[in-house]
Amino acid sequence: MLLNVIERRPLQADTRLPVVFLHGLFGRARNMGFLQRQASQTRRALALDLRNHGESPHGPMDYPKMVEDVLETLEAHNALPAVLIGHSMGGKLAMIAALQHPEQVAALLVADMAPARTGYGQSTLAEKMLHLKFPPFLDRKAATTLLEKLIDKRDVRDLMLQNVRLGQNPGWEIGLPEIMASMPNIENWPYMPEGHAYDGLTLFIRGEHSPYIGPQHQAVMNRLFPRHRLETLPNVGHWLHAEDPKGFSKLMMKFLAEV
Repeated sequence: MLLNVIERRPLQADTRLPVVFLHGLFGRARNMGFLQRQASQTRRALALDLRNHGESPHGPMDYPKMVEDVLETLEAHNALPAVLIGHSMGGKLAMIAALQHPEQVAALLVADMAPARTGYGQSTLAEKMLHLKFPPFLDRKAATTLLEKLIDKRDVRDLMLQNVRLGQNPGWEIGLPEIMASMPNIENWPYMPEGHAYDGLTLFIRGEHSPYIGPQHQAVMNRLFPRHRLETLPNVGHWLHAEDPKGFSKLMMKFLAEV
């Protein structure tokens, strides 16, 4: 499946490897716009709408299919090998792509996701989203009020607003039925045989108040990503790139300077 791509290039030609942004569950490519603009100051940067998100096609979701989507799309854009930057589900996707196709992944930045089975209420949120009742007409102000029932944090709510179709006959633009049916796959982590590892440069960034990366994950991170380091972004939760975009960008640009 070829995915929708937003691409930015630096003003001056650059020969460094491209950077690819992979959003999380319920996200889309343009959620990563601030970070993409920062990265594109020095190198080519591509942000992808993953399947069932943004303007990409809909269909059943599992990580083998999603890895194939990403690599097929990047090959079509002559953007391999690349540095992968992924948040949450996109981080899990980036890790699996690196482990299964290390020759295509020059380096890896994972935002608030461990190589492990996860959950933490995303299924519950998806269920609430699926059953949210939309009025016949919706503008942005009314949509914000409507989403307040589901999402407390304003910065996260603003991201989710990008998935709402406004105007006449409003609704969700993302493939919620397909996402709901695929939640067991999305929350899962595939078996990786002993000795299977990605030896490229890897940075994990966790939110201080997020449960997604904890001490219990350190052993598997050491085994699968032996060249990794872990940074903690203070005073933020799971949506760390939305809650503190400047802090996240600072860590990201420092990492990219090493690649």
